[in-house]
Amino acid sequence: MRSDTSGTGVTPPLAPSVPDRLSAPTLAALTALAAAAFITLLTEALPAGVLPALSTDLGVGESAAGQTVTVYAIGSAAAAIPLSAATSTWRRRRLLLITMAGFAVANAVTAVSAHYPLTLAARFVAGVAAGLVWAMLAGYARRLVPGPLQGRALTIAMAGAPLALSLGVPAGTLLGQSLGWRVAFWTMTALAAALALWIAVAVPDFPGQPRGHRAGVARTLRVPGVLPVLCVTLAFVLAHNILYTYIATFLDRLGLGGSVDTVLFAFGVASVAGIVVVGARIDRRLRLLTLAGTVLFAVSATVLALPSGNALTVHAAAALWGLGFGGAASLFQTAVADAAGDAADTAQSLLVTLWNAAIAGGGIVGGVLLDALGPGAFPWSVLALLAPVLAIVTAARRHGFPPSRPGATEPSSPSAR
Repeated sequence: MRSDTSGTGVTPPLAPSVPDRLSAPTLAALTALAAAAFITLLTEALPAGVLPALSTDLGVGESAAGQTVTVYAIGSAAAAIPLSAATSTWRRRRLLLITMAGFAVANAVTAVSAHYPLTLAARFVAGVAAGLVWAMLAGYARRLVPGPLQGRALTIAMAGAPLALSLGVPAGTLLGQSLGWRVAFWTMTALAAALALWIAVAVPDFPGQPRGHRAGVARTLRVPGVLPVLCVTLAFVLAHNILYTYIATFLDRLGLGGSVDTVLFAFGVASVAGIVVVGARIDRRLRLLTLAGTVLFAVSATVLALPSGNALTVHAAAALWGLGFGGAASLFQTAVADAAGDAADTAQSLLVTLWNAAIAGGGIVGGVLLDALGPGAFPWSVLALLAPVLAIVTAARRHGFPPSRPGATEPSSPSAR
């Protein structure tokens, strides 16, 4: 029996406890969302690993075949805001299942297509589905858990992205080289279909927003903290994609053209480590983690800017880059959702649009830099973009990147961990 310490003679009720661990069903649901993130990013990047065979079969040059990645990003960027608004009242699981069906169909068409325009159309459809997935993924993950665990849940859901880059793309490339690029896309079709079954069984359903309750873009941008997070996202992801898109060209300049796979592997493994670190601390150290990730990326770019050409140094720089970038999606999506409040869904669609615009912009800006200044300009451009990122995060202490998330608490005792 609890004693009364208030002097009122009435025993106060116990404060509601918040679990410090995610339940097994919740982990299963979050893992399914992570698999959705994995499939979307792997579908986007897979053509890069099978580009020579893809271009030969379609009868186009490799530069034209590379546009299958660009048109995917354009589809994602174009779809995120209007389609998210159009489907805002739909039940969430049904919408997620429809996107998985879209991936299955688009990858199947890509696998059988012998015509370049049809392949581009299929890739655009896949990009549209990806835009919807990314726009709803953060909100879905956050609704599965109580407030203090939302950052951790989002980090798990986002883990599929670095895994796609570090494991999925090399595995898809190996499969494409061994059995043909069409087999790789058929495999993606099968994975999307299997994931749809998993989602139907393991992921709880949630209602959409009531009609008329979705915040408009202009109103969302006026919410304190939203615009700083979006600006940071655009600059950070653009910096990443300028270097990542042309990493083979940059390494070739250093005399390390044969080490592209190992450098990207170092980046990918470190990205996974970054996800783990962010997942453990995001609810209580969001601001610190964002600053640390930016600094790590900047240190990596500084090392790469120095003309050493030492393989060990370059691999170490790639690992620092991956460690800083791995948790970026979780940090930015958590920050913008916390800042936006009731306008979180619209803010997420804006972030997805800017993220994909930065992916496409990385290829365009990097190409201009390559033609004008050469590959040596890439790390310097990264540093130029990361300087305002550090300034904005530092200034947005109250709104955008606060020291800790609203409602986050430290574990009450060792036994609760």
